[in-house]
Amino acid sequence: MALMTGEEYIESIRKMNMEVYLFGKRVDCPVDDPILRPSLNSVRMTYDLAQMPEYQDLMTVISPYTGQRVNRFTHIHQSAEDLMNKVKMQRLLGQKTAACFQRCVGMDAFNAVFSTTYETDQAHGTHYHENFKKFMTYVQDKDLTVDGAMTDPKGDRSKAPHAQEDPDLYLHVVEQRPDGIVVRGAKAHQTGILNSHEVIVMPTISLGPEDKEYAVSFAVPVDTKGIFMIIGRQSCDTRKREHTEIDVGNSEFGGVEALVVFDDVFVPNDRIFLNGESEFAGMMVERFAGYHRQSYGGCKVGVGDVLIGAAAVAAEYNGVDKASAVKDKIIEMTHLNETLYCCGIACSAEGYPTESGNYIIDLLLANVCKQNVTRYPYEIARLAEDIAGGLMVTAPSEADLRDEKLGPVIEKYLKGRADVSTENRLRILRLIENLTLGTAAVGYRTESLHGAGSPQAQRIMIARQSNLNHKKALAKAIAHIKED
Repeated sequence: MALMTGEEYIESIRKMNMEVYLFGKRVDCPVDDPILRPSLNSVRMTYDLAQMPEYQDLMTVISPYTGQRVNRFTHIHQSAEDLMNKVKMQRLLGQKTAACFQRCVGMDAFNAVFSTTYETDQAHGTHYHENFKKFMTYVQDKDLTVDGAMTDPKGDRSKAPHAQEDPDLYLHVVEQRPDGIVVRGAKAHQTGILNSHEVIVMPTISLGPEDKEYAVSFAVPVDTKGIFMIIGRQSCDTRKREHTEIDVGNSEFGGVEALVVFDDVFVPNDRIFLNGESEFAGMMVERFAGYHRQSYGGCKVGVGDVLIGAAAVAAEYNGVDKASAVKDKIIEMTHLNETLYCCGIACSAEGYPTESGNYIIDLLLANVCKQNVTRYPYEIARLAEDIAGGLMVTAPSEADLRDEKLGPVIEKYLKGRADVSTENRLRILRLIENLTLGTAAVGYRTESLHGAGSPQAQRIMIARQSNLNHKKALAKAIAHIKED
Protein backbone atom coordinates (compact mmCIF):
# COMPACT_ATOMS: atom_id res chain seq x y z
CA MET A 1 0.00 0.00 0.00
CA ALA A 2 1.20 3.52 -0.78
CA LEU A 3 1.62 6.19 1.90
CA MET A 4 -1.75 7.43 3.12
CA THR A 5 -2.83 10.99 2.51
CA GLY A 6 -3.96 13.07 5.45
CA GLU A 7 -7.59 12.71 4.45
CA GLU A 8 -7.24 8.93 4.10
CA TYR A 9 -5.73 8.83 7.57
CA ILE A 10 -8.65 10.73 9.09
CA GLU A 11 -11.18 8.46 7.41
CA SER A 12 -9.30 5.38 8.65
CA ILE A 13 -9.61 6.64 12.24
CA ARG A 14 -13.28 7.45 11.67
CA LYS A 15 -13.92 3.78 10.81
CA MET A 16 -12.54 2.56 14.15
CA ASN A 17 -14.90 1.72 16.99
CA MET A 18 -13.01 3.24 19.92
CA GLU A 19 -14.60 3.55 23.36
CA VAL A 20 -13.84 7.13 24.39
CA TYR A 21 -15.20 9.14 27.32
CA LEU A 22 -15.07 12.90 27.86
CA PHE A 23 -16.83 14.85 30.65
CA GLY A 24 -18.58 11.70 31.87
CA LYS A 25 -20.13 10.78 28.53
CA ARG A 26 -19.14 8.46 25.71
CA VAL A 27 -18.06 10.37 22.61
CA ASP A 28 -20.01 9.03 19.64
CA CYS A 29 -17.62 10.32 16.98
CA PRO A 30 -14.22 11.44 18.37
CA VAL A 31 -13.07 12.51 14.90
CA ASP A 32 -15.65 15.30 14.78
CA ASP A 33 -15.63 16.40 18.43
CA PRO A 34 -14.45 20.04 18.56
CA ILE A 35 -12.28 19.44 21.64
CA LEU A 36 -10.62 16.34 20.20
CA ARG A 37 -10.36 17.25 16.50
CA PRO A 38 -7.32 19.57 16.77
CA SER A 39 -5.24 16.67 18.11
CA LEU A 40 -6.24 14.59 15.09
CA ASN A 41 -5.19 17.45 12.81
CA SER A 42 -1.73 17.40 14.37
CA VAL A 43 -1.28 13.73 13.46
CA ARG A 44 -2.69 14.41 10.02
CA MET A 45 0.23 16.76 9.44
CA THR A 46 2.63 13.79 9.68
CA TYR A 47 0.79 12.33 6.69
CA ASP A 48 0.38 15.58 4.74
CA LEU A 49 4.08 16.49 4.91
CA ALA A 50 5.05 12.96 3.83
CA GLN A 51 3.21 13.64 0.55
CA MET A 52 5.23 16.78 -0.21
CA PRO A 53 8.36 16.35 -2.37
CA GLU A 54 10.29 19.03 -0.47
CA TYR A 55 9.98 17.04 2.76
CA GLN A 56 10.36 13.53 1.37
CA ASP A 57 13.88 12.92 2.72
CA LEU A 58 12.89 13.95 6.24
CA MET A 59 9.40 12.47 6.43
CA THR A 60 9.95 9.20 4.56
CA VAL A 61 12.59 6.54 4.06
CA ILE A 62 13.00 3.26 2.17
CA SER A 63 12.33 0.40 4.58
CA PRO A 64 15.10 -2.22 4.58
CA TYR A 65 12.44 -4.79 5.49
CA THR A 66 9.82 -4.15 2.80
CA GLY A 67 11.82 -2.26 0.16
CA GLN A 68 9.02 0.31 0.04
CA ARG A 69 8.98 3.98 0.99
CA VAL A 70 7.49 4.34 4.47
CA ASN A 71 6.76 7.14 6.88
CA ARG A 72 9.77 7.74 9.13
CA PHE A 73 7.53 7.31 12.16
CA THR A 74 7.34 3.58 11.34
CA HIS A 75 11.05 3.20 10.53
CA ILE A 76 13.75 1.22 12.35
CA HIS A 77 16.83 3.46 12.59
CA GLN A 78 19.69 2.14 10.43
CA SER A 79 22.37 4.79 11.05
CA ALA A 80 23.33 7.88 13.02
CA GLU A 81 22.05 9.88 10.05
CA ASP A 82 18.63 8.28 10.54
CA LEU A 83 18.71 9.37 14.17
CA MET A 84 19.57 12.95 13.22
CA ASN A 85 16.90 13.05 10.53
CA LYS A 86 14.39 11.94 13.13
CA VAL A 87 15.20 15.00 15.26
CA LYS A 88 15.07 17.30 12.23
CA MET A 89 11.69 15.86 11.25
CA GLN A 90 10.36 16.45 14.75
CA ARG A 91 11.51 20.06 14.71
CA LEU A 92 9.77 20.59 11.37
CA LEU A 93 6.50 19.17 12.69
CA GLY A 94 6.72 21.29 15.83
CA GLN A 95 7.10 24.34 13.60
CA LYS A 96 4.10 23.33 11.46
CA THR A 97 1.69 22.51 14.31
CA ALA A 98 2.95 24.34 17.44
CA ALA A 99 1.57 21.29 19.24
CA CYS A 100 2.25 17.65 20.04
CA PHE A 101 1.95 15.60 16.84
CA GLN A 102 1.79 12.41 18.90
CA ARG A 103 3.59 9.80 16.81
CA CYS A 104 6.99 10.01 18.51
CA VAL A 105 6.04 7.61 21.30
CA GLY A 106 5.18 4.85 18.83
CA MET A 107 8.35 5.42 16.81
CA ASP A 108 10.47 5.27 19.94
CA ALA A 109 8.64 2.15 21.14
CA PHE A 110 9.26 0.55 17.71
CA ASN A 111 13.01 0.92 18.04
CA ALA A 112 13.23 -0.05 21.72
CA VAL A 113 11.12 -3.18 21.27
CA PHE A 114 12.98 -4.14 18.08
CA SER A 115 16.36 -4.43 19.78
CA THR A 116 15.08 -5.76 23.12
CA THR A 117 13.12 -8.61 21.52
CA TYR A 118 16.24 -9.63 19.60
CA GLU A 119 18.32 -9.90 22.76
CA THR A 120 15.50 -11.61 24.67
CA ASP A 121 15.31 -14.27 21.96
CA GLN A 122 19.08 -14.77 22.11
CA ALA A 123 18.87 -15.43 25.85
CA HIS A 124 15.65 -17.46 26.00
CA GLY A 125 15.10 -19.00 22.56
CA THR A 126 11.79 -17.18 22.24
CA HIS A 127 10.25 -15.83 19.03
CA TYR A 128 9.43 -12.30 20.08
CA HIS A 129 11.67 -10.64 17.49
CA GLU A 130 9.94 -12.40 14.61
CA ASN A 131 6.59 -11.46 16.15
CA PHE A 132 7.64 -7.85 16.25
CA LYS A 133 9.05 -7.78 12.73
CA LYS A 134 5.77 -9.21 11.44
CA PHE A 135 3.88 -6.47 13.28
CA MET A 136 6.33 -3.79 12.12
CA THR A 137 6.02 -4.69 8.43
CA TYR A 138 2.22 -4.78 8.79
CA VAL A 139 2.30 -1.24 10.18
CA GLN A 140 4.65 -0.07 7.44
CA ASP A 141 2.56 -1.66 4.68
CA LYS A 142 -0.66 -0.09 5.97
CA ASP A 143 1.00 3.24 6.94
CA LEU A 144 -0.55 3.10 10.40
CA THR A 145 -0.14 5.33 13.42
CA VAL A 146 1.02 3.45 16.52
CA ASP A 147 0.94 4.70 20.08
CA GLY A 148 3.40 3.55 22.75
CA ALA A 149 2.04 2.83 26.22
CA MET A 150 4.57 2.68 29.04
CA THR A 151 3.38 4.70 32.06
CA ASP A 152 1.42 2.71 34.65
CA PRO A 153 -0.59 4.49 37.39
CA LYS A 154 1.96 2.97 39.89
CA GLY A 155 -0.11 3.39 43.06
CA ASP A 156 2.18 3.45 46.11
CA ARG A 157 5.57 4.37 44.60
CA SER A 158 7.40 2.84 47.57
CA LYS A 159 6.14 -0.65 46.65
CA ALA A 160 6.99 -2.96 43.75
CA PRO A 161 4.17 -4.01 41.41
CA HIS A 162 3.58 -7.37 43.13
CA ALA A 163 3.41 -5.64 46.54
CA GLN A 164 0.65 -3.17 45.61
CA GLU A 165 -2.63 -3.49 47.50
CA ASP A 166 -4.36 -3.44 44.12
CA PRO A 167 -2.44 -5.62 41.61
CA ASP A 168 -3.99 -3.78 38.66
CA LEU A 169 -2.10 -0.54 39.37
CA TYR A 170 0.58 -1.98 37.07
CA LEU A 171 -0.65 -3.65 33.89
CA HIS A 172 -0.14 -7.39 34.16
CA VAL A 173 -1.00 -10.80 32.73
CA VAL A 174 -4.00 -12.35 34.46
CA GLU A 175 -4.36 -15.46 32.30
CA GLN A 176 -2.09 -17.55 30.09
CA ARG A 177 -3.92 -19.34 27.25
CA PRO A 178 -2.67 -21.68 24.52
CA ASP A 179 -3.47 -19.03 21.93
CA GLY A 180 -2.38 -15.94 23.87
CA ILE A 181 -2.66 -13.98 27.10
CA VAL A 182 -5.23 -11.84 28.91
CA VAL A 183 -4.04 -8.57 30.46
CA ARG A 184 -5.53 -6.14 32.94
CA GLY A 185 -4.53 -2.69 34.16
CA ALA A 186 -4.20 0.82 32.80
CA LYS A 187 -1.74 3.17 31.13
CA ALA A 188 -1.80 6.85 32.09
CA HIS A 189 -0.99 10.09 30.24
CA GLN A 190 -1.34 8.38 26.86
CA THR A 191 -0.56 11.05 24.28
CA GLY A 192 -2.13 10.36 20.91
CA ILE A 193 -3.72 6.99 21.60
CA LEU A 194 -7.08 8.48 20.60
CA ASN A 195 -5.64 9.10 17.12
CA SER A 196 -3.78 5.78 16.71
CA HIS A 197 -4.64 2.56 14.93
CA GLU A 198 -2.51 0.33 17.19
CA VAL A 199 -0.86 0.52 20.60
CA ILE A 200 2.41 -1.07 21.76
CA VAL A 201 2.38 -1.77 25.49
CA MET A 202 5.65 -1.95 27.47
CA PRO A 203 6.61 -2.30 31.15
CA THR A 204 7.11 0.96 33.01
CA ILE A 205 10.03 0.05 35.33
CA SER A 206 12.80 -2.52 35.79
CA LEU A 207 11.37 -5.70 37.29
CA GLY A 208 12.56 -8.59 39.43
CA PRO A 209 11.60 -12.30 39.23
CA GLU A 210 8.70 -11.78 41.64
CA ASP A 211 7.11 -9.37 39.12
CA LYS A 212 7.14 -11.72 36.13
CA GLU A 213 3.44 -11.23 35.40
CA TYR A 214 4.14 -7.49 34.91
CA ALA A 215 6.97 -8.13 32.44
CA VAL A 216 4.76 -7.96 29.37
CA SER A 217 4.92 -6.22 26.01
CA PHE A 218 2.50 -6.57 23.14
CA ALA A 219 0.56 -4.75 20.42
CA VAL A 220 -3.20 -4.65 19.79
CA PRO A 221 -5.58 -2.44 17.79
CA VAL A 222 -6.81 0.51 19.84
CA ASP A 223 -10.44 -0.54 19.41
CA THR A 224 -9.83 -4.05 20.78
CA LYS A 225 -12.59 -5.30 23.09
CA GLY A 226 -11.86 -4.33 26.69
CA ILE A 227 -9.93 -1.13 25.92
CA PHE A 228 -11.50 2.21 26.78
CA MET A 229 -10.17 5.74 27.22
CA ILE A 230 -10.96 8.59 29.58
CA ILE A 231 -9.77 11.88 28.09
CA GLY A 232 -7.85 14.21 30.41
CA ARG A 233 -8.94 17.80 31.07
CA GLN A 234 -6.81 20.63 29.76
CA SER A 235 -6.79 24.29 30.65
CA CYS A 236 -9.09 26.25 28.34
CA ASP A 237 -10.27 23.08 26.54
CA THR A 238 -13.93 24.10 26.38
CA ARG A 239 -13.01 27.22 24.43
CA LYS A 240 -12.84 24.88 21.43
CA ARG A 241 -16.59 24.32 21.74
CA GLU A 242 -17.28 28.03 21.39
CA HIS A 243 -16.29 27.99 17.71
CA THR A 244 -14.01 31.00 18.08
CA GLU A 245 -10.62 31.21 16.43
CA ILE A 246 -9.01 33.97 18.45
CA ASP A 247 -9.74 32.73 21.98
CA VAL A 248 -8.29 29.26 21.34
CA GLY A 249 -4.96 30.69 20.20
CA ASN A 250 -4.06 27.67 18.07
CA SER A 251 -7.42 26.75 16.61
CA GLU A 252 -6.27 24.08 14.15
CA PHE A 253 -3.80 21.92 16.09
CA GLY A 254 -3.43 20.43 19.56
CA GLY A 255 -2.90 17.29 21.56
CA VAL A 256 -4.84 15.21 24.08
CA GLU A 257 -3.94 12.60 26.67
CA ALA A 258 -6.02 9.77 28.06
CA LEU A 259 -6.15 7.26 30.88
CA VAL A 260 -6.40 3.98 28.96
CA VAL A 261 -7.96 1.00 30.71
CA PHE A 262 -7.25 -2.59 29.67
CA ASP A 263 -10.16 -4.55 31.10
CA ASP A 264 -9.21 -8.21 30.52
CA VAL A 265 -7.90 -7.66 27.00
CA PHE A 266 -6.93 -10.72 24.96
CA VAL A 267 -3.59 -10.63 23.12
CA PRO A 268 -2.85 -13.36 20.53
CA ASN A 269 0.52 -15.13 20.65
CA ASP A 270 1.88 -13.51 17.49
CA ARG A 271 1.36 -10.03 19.01
CA ILE A 272 3.38 -10.77 22.19
CA PHE A 273 6.89 -9.26 22.50
CA LEU A 274 7.69 -10.06 26.16
CA ASN A 275 5.92 -12.42 28.54
CA GLY A 276 7.57 -13.05 31.89
CA GLU A 277 11.24 -12.46 31.01
CA SER A 278 11.54 -9.89 33.78
CA GLU A 279 15.29 -9.29 33.39
CA PHE A 280 14.63 -7.66 29.99
CA ALA A 281 11.97 -5.24 31.23
CA GLY A 282 14.62 -2.76 32.36
CA MET A 283 16.38 -2.87 28.98
CA MET A 284 13.15 -2.08 27.14
CA VAL A 285 12.33 0.76 29.53
CA GLU A 286 15.83 2.27 29.38
CA ARG A 287 16.04 2.14 25.59
CA PHE A 288 12.57 3.56 25.07
CA ALA A 289 13.28 6.34 27.56
CA GLY A 290 16.55 7.16 25.77
CA TYR A 291 14.91 7.39 22.37
CA HIS A 292 12.04 9.44 23.75
CA ARG A 293 14.34 11.86 25.58
CA GLN A 294 16.16 12.36 22.28
CA SER A 295 12.79 13.20 20.70
CA TYR A 296 12.35 16.22 22.95
CA GLY A 297 15.42 17.80 21.36
CA GLY A 298 13.35 18.07 18.18
CA CYS A 299 9.65 18.48 18.89
CA LYS A 300 9.96 20.99 21.73
CA VAL A 301 12.47 22.99 19.71
CA GLY A 302 10.03 23.29 16.81
CA VAL A 303 7.27 24.53 19.10
CA GLY A 304 9.85 26.83 20.69
CA ASP A 305 10.53 28.32 17.25
CA VAL A 306 6.86 29.25 16.99
CA LEU A 307 6.80 30.74 20.50
CA ILE A 308 9.92 32.80 19.82
CA GLY A 309 8.36 34.04 16.60
CA ALA A 310 5.12 34.90 18.40
CA ALA A 311 7.01 36.86 21.05
CA ALA A 312 8.86 38.78 18.34
CA VAL A 313 5.59 39.60 16.57
CA ALA A 314 4.02 40.71 19.87
CA ALA A 315 6.98 43.02 20.47
CA GLU A 316 6.48 44.56 17.02
CA TYR A 317 2.75 45.00 17.56
CA ASN A 318 3.42 46.62 20.95
CA GLY A 319 5.98 48.95 19.37
CA VAL A 320 8.89 47.76 21.53
CA ASP A 321 10.79 45.53 19.08
CA LYS A 322 13.65 48.04 18.82
CA ALA A 323 14.22 48.18 22.58
CA SER A 324 17.56 46.64 23.54
CA ALA A 325 16.04 44.81 26.54
CA VAL A 326 13.46 43.13 24.31
CA LYS A 327 16.06 42.20 21.70
CA ASP A 328 18.16 40.61 24.44
CA LYS A 329 15.22 38.52 25.64
CA ILE A 330 14.66 37.22 22.09
CA ILE A 331 18.37 36.37 21.85
CA GLU A 332 18.20 34.46 25.13
CA MET A 333 15.14 32.51 24.01
CA THR A 334 16.92 31.59 20.78
CA HIS A 335 20.08 30.58 22.65
CA LEU A 336 18.14 28.26 24.96
CA ASN A 337 16.10 26.76 22.13
CA GLU A 338 19.13 26.03 19.95
CA THR A 339 20.93 24.49 22.93
CA LEU A 340 18.11 21.97 23.20
CA TYR A 341 18.47 21.22 19.50
CA CYS A 342 22.23 20.77 19.87
CA CYS A 343 21.66 18.08 22.48
CA GLY A 344 19.15 16.26 20.27
CA ILE A 345 21.57 16.26 17.34
CA ALA A 346 24.58 15.35 19.51
CA CYS A 347 23.04 12.24 21.09
CA SER A 348 22.00 11.18 17.58
CA ALA A 349 25.38 11.79 15.97
CA GLU A 350 26.96 9.62 18.69
CA GLY A 351 24.53 6.78 18.00
CA TYR A 352 25.73 3.21 17.57
CA PRO A 353 24.29 -0.15 16.47
CA THR A 354 22.65 -2.56 18.90
CA GLU A 355 23.07 -6.34 18.63
CA SER A 356 19.94 -6.41 16.45
CA GLY A 357 21.46 -3.94 13.99
CA ASN A 358 19.25 -0.91 14.58
CA TYR A 359 20.86 2.25 15.90
CA ILE A 360 20.45 3.64 19.39
CA ILE A 361 21.36 7.11 20.61
CA ASP A 362 24.09 7.92 23.12
CA LEU A 363 22.04 7.39 26.28
CA LEU A 364 24.01 9.81 28.46
CA LEU A 365 23.60 12.67 25.99
CA ALA A 366 19.92 11.82 25.45
CA ASN A 367 19.31 12.15 29.18
CA VAL A 368 21.25 15.43 29.26
CA CYS A 369 19.03 16.58 26.38
CA LYS A 370 15.83 15.85 28.29
CA GLN A 371 17.22 17.30 31.55
CA ASN A 372 17.69 20.59 29.70
CA VAL A 373 14.17 20.31 28.30
CA THR A 374 12.81 20.17 31.86
CA ARG A 375 14.23 23.68 32.40
CA TYR A 376 14.75 25.78 29.29
CA PRO A 377 11.17 25.82 27.91
CA TYR A 378 10.04 27.28 31.24
CA GLU A 379 12.47 30.17 30.81
CA ILE A 380 11.53 30.57 27.15
CA ALA A 381 7.86 30.71 28.17
CA ARG A 382 8.61 33.21 30.95
CA LEU A 383 10.42 35.51 28.57
CA ALA A 384 7.61 35.24 26.01
CA GLU A 385 5.08 36.21 28.67
CA ASP A 386 7.33 39.07 29.73
CA ILE A 387 7.46 40.43 26.18
CA ALA A 388 3.75 39.88 25.51
CA GLY A 389 2.53 41.81 28.53
CA GLY A 390 -0.46 41.27 30.81
CA LEU A 391 -3.03 41.63 28.04
CA MET A 392 -2.38 38.01 27.01
CA VAL A 393 -4.34 36.92 30.11
CA THR A 394 -6.76 39.84 30.54
CA ALA A 395 -8.01 40.37 26.98
CA PRO A 396 -11.77 40.25 26.38
CA SER A 397 -13.28 37.40 24.43
CA GLU A 398 -13.75 37.21 20.69
CA ALA A 399 -17.49 37.49 21.29
CA ASP A 400 -16.87 40.88 22.89
CA LEU A 401 -14.68 41.92 19.96
CA ARG A 402 -17.47 41.02 17.53
CA ASP A 403 -20.18 42.76 19.59
CA GLU A 404 -21.77 45.84 18.00
CA LYS A 405 -21.37 47.97 21.12
CA LEU A 406 -18.23 46.52 22.74
CA GLY A 407 -16.20 45.86 19.59
CA PRO A 408 -15.42 49.51 18.78
CA VAL A 409 -14.42 50.11 22.41
CA ILE A 410 -12.01 47.16 22.35
CA GLU A 411 -10.65 48.29 18.99
CA LYS A 412 -9.99 51.74 20.43
CA TYR A 413 -8.47 50.97 23.80
CA LEU A 414 -6.56 47.73 23.11
CA LYS A 415 -4.79 48.95 20.01
CA GLY A 416 -1.02 48.91 19.93
CA ARG A 417 0.83 50.27 16.94
CA ALA A 418 -1.38 52.41 14.71
CA ASP A 419 -0.68 50.31 11.60
CA VAL A 420 -1.57 46.99 13.29
CA SER A 421 -5.18 45.95 13.80
CA THR A 422 -6.36 45.27 17.34
CA GLU A 423 -7.61 41.89 16.16
CA ASN A 424 -4.16 40.84 14.98
CA ARG A 425 -2.64 42.00 18.24
CA LEU A 426 -5.14 39.88 20.17
CA ARG A 427 -4.54 36.90 17.90
CA ILE A 428 -0.80 36.78 18.59
CA LEU A 429 -1.32 37.28 22.33
CA ARG A 430 -3.81 34.42 22.45
CA LEU A 431 -1.30 32.19 20.65
CA ILE A 432 1.29 32.98 23.31
CA GLU A 433 -1.30 32.27 26.00
CA ASN A 434 -2.07 28.94 24.33
CA LEU A 435 1.59 27.92 24.17
CA THR A 436 2.49 28.94 27.71
CA LEU A 437 -0.70 28.58 29.76
CA GLY A 438 -3.47 27.00 27.73
CA THR A 439 -4.10 23.63 26.11
CA ALA A 440 -0.68 23.60 24.44
CA ALA A 441 0.98 23.67 27.86
CA VAL A 442 0.45 19.91 27.71
CA GLY A 443 2.38 19.81 24.44
CA TYR A 444 5.07 22.30 25.42
CA ARG A 445 5.63 23.67 28.89
CA THR A 446 4.25 21.11 31.37
CA GLU A 447 5.03 18.15 29.13
CA SER A 448 8.61 19.41 28.90
CA LEU A 449 8.90 18.64 32.61
CA HIS A 450 7.12 15.30 32.92
CA GLY A 451 7.11 13.80 29.42
CA ALA A 452 9.63 10.95 28.87
CA GLY A 453 10.17 10.82 32.62
CA SER A 454 10.35 13.50 35.29
CA PRO A 455 13.65 15.35 35.93
CA GLN A 456 14.89 12.93 38.59
CA ALA A 457 14.58 10.02 36.15
CA GLN A 458 17.14 11.67 33.87
CA ARG A 459 19.43 12.49 36.78
CA ILE A 460 19.46 8.84 37.83
CA MET A 461 20.45 7.82 34.30
CA ILE A 462 23.07 10.58 34.07
CA ALA A 463 24.64 9.35 37.32
CA ARG A 464 24.57 5.76 36.09
CA GLN A 465 26.20 6.56 32.75
CA SER A 466 28.59 9.37 33.69
CA ASN A 467 31.61 7.04 34.15
CA LEU A 468 32.75 8.95 37.20
CA ASN A 469 35.58 6.51 37.99
CA HIS A 470 37.12 7.24 34.58
CA LYS A 471 36.95 10.97 35.26
CA LYS A 472 38.57 10.49 38.67
CA ALA A 473 41.34 8.48 37.05
CA LEU A 474 41.97 11.28 34.57
CA ALA A 475 42.32 13.81 37.39
CA LYS A 476 44.67 11.55 39.37
CA ALA A 477 46.85 11.03 36.31
CA ILE A 478 47.18 14.76 35.70
CA ALA A 479 47.92 15.35 39.41
CA HIS A 480 50.48 12.48 39.42
CA ILE A 481 48.67 10.78 42.29
CA LYS A 482 49.90 7.29 43.10
CA GLU A 483 47.80 5.22 45.51
CA ASP A 484 48.81 2.02 47.27
